Amino acid sequence: MNYKETLLQKISDKSAVVSIVGLGYVGLPLALRFTEKGFNVLGFDIDQSKIDCIESGTSYINYIQNDAIAAAVNDGLKVTTDFQKISDVDVIIICVPTPLSDDKEPDLSYVKSTLQSMLPYLKNGQAVSLESTTYPGTTEEELVAPFEEKGFSVGEDIFVLYSPEREDPGNKDYSTATIPKIVSGHTKNCLEIAECLYDAVVAKVVPVSSTKAAEMTKLLENIHRAVNIGLVNEMKMVADKMGIDIFEVIEAAATKPFGFTPYYPGPGLGGHCIPIDPFYLTWKARQSGIDTRFIELAGEINTSMPEWVIEKMKSALQDRGLIPKNANILVLGVAYKKNVDDLREAPALDIIEKLLAQDMCVDYHDPFLPTLPKTRKYDLKLDSIDLTLENVKKYDCILLITDHDNVDYELLIESGKLIIDTRGRLRGDYKNVIPA
Repeated sequence: MNYKETLLQKISDKSAVVSIVGLGYVGLPLALRFTEKGFNVLGFDIDQSKIDCIESGTSYINYIQNDAIAAAVNDGLKVTTDFQKISDVDVIIICVPTPLSDDKEPDLSYVKSTLQSMLPYLKNGQAVSLESTTYPGTTEEELVAPFEEKGFSVGEDIFVLYSPEREDPGNKDYSTATIPKIVSGHTKNCLEIAECLYDAVVAKVVPVSSTKAAEMTKLLENIHRAVNIGLVNEMKMVADKMGIDIFEVIEAAATKPFGFTPYYPGPGLGGHCIPIDPFYLTWKARQSGIDTRFIELAGEINTSMPEWVIEKMKSALQDRGLIPKNANILVLGVAYKKNVDDLREAPALDIIEKLLAQDMCVDYHDPFLPTLPKTRKYDLKLDSIDLTLENVKKYDCILLITDHDNVDYELLIESGKLIIDTRGRLRGDYKNVIPA
């Protein structure tokens, strides 16, 4: 039996059953897109609450509407926690987290546990695509090797693909459907399957020669951002000492029509990719005897930003005759970027923990996150307060960490005693606003 041709035909006529493993910020939009394009989709997740939400037509991601979930369910999207049903599908797309360990080394435990759950139910003729961001060589080591040990011939009776996710949560200009998709395969047959599969749901497919090249491409994209953000964060600290508005400088530099791309400083890096991906490459590079000094320096700068912001705030409080240890602090915005409810690697959590450790009284307000859930690193047990005139007046300092659009900034400017602005949101001649 020619498994490649059979699978290509199933994908082409959309009779292939596509499974998405991991229904988070990457997997859920992908499941909706495959369903929208007419595929039968089976979503897998170990979190029963996500399964319950989808089955009831309810979204758990703020920028994905309930109507989109309900429409997908109506069109045939099914979800489950039962990995035995892997045997019922033709394509398996893995979208699980790849975080860092406490020692800042790659943690592939989610990928490995997912594969162990799947392995007993894999069958000839299936394609398995990894979308999780990881270091070069992961696909070969963690997918190809176990499949071959199980007796599969990769490229002949099972197909291994790697196609790194490029989601940007909350981005209204680019979506799963319109962002070009890097695709790769372990063999030529695998690549052919990858191109056919993703071409069915995205506007443009970009094939590369190997899974290692695709893995490195994803790392380069995000290390490029991390390094440039590290540069501009360092420039911010220099500009601050010189009394220069770094945002004015960036805006002026951005008028150059070539050779400059604007990046903006902040209180630290957040999201699943940019704070993590550089460490995946530096770890792998060390195994090859290479010291990635440039990347590591940018990581040190970005990691130090929460502490720099706190010191800036403490200095401002002391200038006003207040003892930081006794101060009442409101952290404004805790999501890692504005207008989303995504807390992954959010610098606000690190800042809140550090403030609490220094015996400050800390509250937060975030219109997208009414309570702070327990994460791998933090268990802060705080609820968002209402941003009322009475509340604003009671804080010695408001620490603007995430500049969501649906916040009454006029209220803050008029009634806040002291505002530390880490995002350049409140630029102007305001006596109670200090950039940081």
